[in-house]
Amino acid sequence: MTFRSAPRALATATAALLALTGVTACSNDDSPAGADPQRVDVVAGFYPLQFLAERIGGDAVAVTSLARPGAEPHDLELNPGQVGQISEAELVLFLHGFQPAVDEAVEQQAGDRAFDVATVEPLLDATAGGHDHDHEGEEHAEGEEHAEEEHAEEASEGAKDPHVWLDPTRLATIGDKLAERLGTVDPDRAGDYTARAATLRTELEKLDTEFAEGLKTCQRREIVVSHTAFGYLAQKYQLEQIGITGLTPENEPSPQRLAEVTEEAREHQATTIFFETLVSPKVAETIAREVGAQTAVLDPIEGLSAEGGGDYLSVMRTNLQTLRTALSCS
Repeated sequence: MTFRSAPRALATATAALLALTGVTACSNDDSPAGADPQRVDVVAGFYPLQFLAERIGGDAVAVTSLARPGAEPHDLELNPGQVGQISEAELVLFLHGFQPAVDEAVEQQAGDRAFDVATVEPLLDATAGGHDHDHEGEEHAEGEEHAEEEHAEEASEGAKDPHVWLDPTRLATIGDKLAERLGTVDPDRAGDYTARAATLRTELEKLDTEFAEGLKTCQRREIVVSHTAFGYLAQKYQLEQIGITGLTPENEPSPQRLAEVTEEAREHQATTIFFETLVSPKVAETIAREVGAQTAVLDPIEGLSAEGGGDYLSVMRTNLQTLRTALSCS
């Protein structure tokens, strides 16, 4: 049995077992991976990786995303059909630590067909792009200690920020490595993958220049955000993120944390409190009311909205315009 036929045989056996037990499953693409023998079957954990695979692979690849548009990808639970797609794919793109269910399935099913994009460049610490709160000499109330528990836990455990795609230059480097990996899977079209990656790099470097120029002269440089997803963007363009919650957007901030962020928003005269397309805006709206600010979407591009429209490049440019307005950039 060849390397490429082994996973397909396993997936076929899995599908047969599911059929016998009466289990049905649906996925983003109900057709099985491997349906087109002329194309490389690629499974991507979530949208930014899907974007890379489609742009660099072109017509030579068939890309399936495990995360549906409009769904929060962090807490994705895989159905049996999706596990079968992972076992069957010729290349699986994922970011270790971002989607635990995908990590587990990749470990069990994908073997050396998996490409962990977190290995391309070292990830930033979870606290990157923010600032430390100096509480030395203060007496902490029990609630205040709880408010900072998540942030302290992330720092003490050396947690890493997975949102690497919010730095366009880092995404370009991941794209270059993806082209190499596709060329290994499909040597006959290796030159095409390299050429498309080079074209994408040019576009991403142009986007980087637009951000650098657009955010060069702003009256404020602090951004109050729903969760600390913007460390790469903040570090790259000399901004400072103030996160209402940490890396996990579903966590509810304590009253003490809300009070702290509200105080910082007033201190920095924030005119905008940012929320995200895939997370409830209620907390951001509460702080905005307290400080007399407005709210706006700053999209971490973990996934596209259910309504669709746009792609990574267009959403990033919308983010840039939103930041320029909120920070009063000239």
